[in-house]
Amino acid sequence: MRPLIETCLLASILIAGAAAQKPLLRQGVQVEMPVASHAIETRAADGQNATVLAITADGRVFDGIKLIDSAALLRLKEKTIYVKADARAQYQKVLAVLDALRGKSVVLLSAPPENAAKEGYTAPYGTKLTVSR
Repeated sequence: MRPLIETCLLASILIAGAAAQKPLLRQGVQVEMPVASHAIETRAADGQNATVLAITADGRVFDGIKLIDSAALLRLKEKTIYVKADARAQYQKVLAVLDALRGKSVVLLSAPPENAAKEGYTAPYGTKLTVSR
């Protein structure tokens, strides 16, 4: 009986360790992100407290799954904002969002470069920039 209990305990520890490796899934708006060959892995964008804005192909802006306007962008308190813009979004809309985020550190998220490892979970990739006042 004891070997069975030890086996079950070991199996539960291994399963818990494997589950801890996976990031928690957050709700968000899916966009078709462009590929940037110079982007770097940006795991912080998957953090529970990370603010991720999505700009859709039709120009709408979401904070998570909540539709927001430009006035709400000005009220964001976080120092670093992650922006994922659809590859088909108008450049003017992306610039308008960046303008509203002036004075903050912005990471433009992109699809992983072609040389990124494709096994299992793929971390977000991005390019960091500072939007001046």
